[in-house]
Amino acid sequence: MESLGELLKQMKNPSFRRQSQEIEEELLNHPLIKELRILHPELDDAKLRLNMSRLYQYVGDKRNCDNCPGLANCPNDFKGHFTKLEVQAVNGEAELNERKAPCALFVTKQHEDQVKKRIQSFYVDERALNEGYKEVEIMGKDRLRAPAVQQVFQYISETKENGLSIRGLYLYGSFGTGKTFLMSYMLHELAIAGFTGVIVYMPEFVEDLKSLMMDNVKLKETTEMMKNCDLLIFDDIGAENLNPWARDHIMGSILNYRMNRKPTFYTSNYNIESLEKHLSFTNKDGEEGYKGQRLMDRIAPFVDVVNLHGENHRGNR
Repeated sequence: MESLGELLKQMKNPSFRRQSQEIEEELLNHPLIKELRILHPELDDAKLRLNMSRLYQYVGDKRNCDNCPGLANCPNDFKGHFTKLEVQAVNGEAELNERKAPCALFVTKQHEDQVKKRIQSFYVDERALNEGYKEVEIMGKDRLRAPAVQQVFQYISETKENGLSIRGLYLYGSFGTGKTFLMSYMLHELAIAGFTGVIVYMPEFVEDLKSLMMDNVKLKETTEMMKNCDLLIFDDIGAENLNPWARDHIMGSILNYRMNRKPTFYTSNYNIESLEKHLSFTNKDGEEGYKGQRLMDRIAPFVDVVNLHGENHRGNR
């Protein structure tokens, strides 16, 4: 690093001064600066020369943006932002100011991050939430599931237009037909519209509840999140090994709170009649039909049933 004395000597050198003047003239004749002068004729040479560092930054940021290497590799001083110049009158004189403005990539990334914050997933493959397939592509994957897909699309559209309904969807069908993916797509689309959501993979959630029994704080936080989110999805309900506590105290409490308030959604290999039989049985207490019925009273009246036909596309949505 040069000392201040060496730098001052260099500045006094005629060659150095000549080089600096050439850089200044080149900058003042840059198309961007010429355009600035046309828009603001009050900026004379003297004023511009007082702001050479701002002009240099302005031109450099624009050059970097024109050759954008992507947000992660942004070479600008303030990543994802570029310099904008503004002219203001101060005490009757033109003053040149700069500010950092976010680029389109930064704004998009910020929006995506906000969407992700609105969605919580428990034990669900995050890729299903981030695929972002277009409607035509989702429909075209398998024509057999087109009616169900259309019903989900309609639900998304109506929710965006009219706000939350108290009714959710019960999506059932064979293994690998894309139930989880379709519900995740719905959750992502409605998160973009500003709604919060939680998706829970039921077999692992019920297993994990055993450890949560020993952590009352975490258990309360988890159940409160499920109670209060805008959209709650119980994924693969019917595949879990139920115990009375998980069924009656956890699921029962969540569904009792949400009914007539906010929509709950389900994916399952069972049709809704068969689900009641599943919910009536636990490994500990065996068959308890009335308890299964009590839970179904908090499910069936608050969903539209959607049968998802189709081939097994597991691994190829």
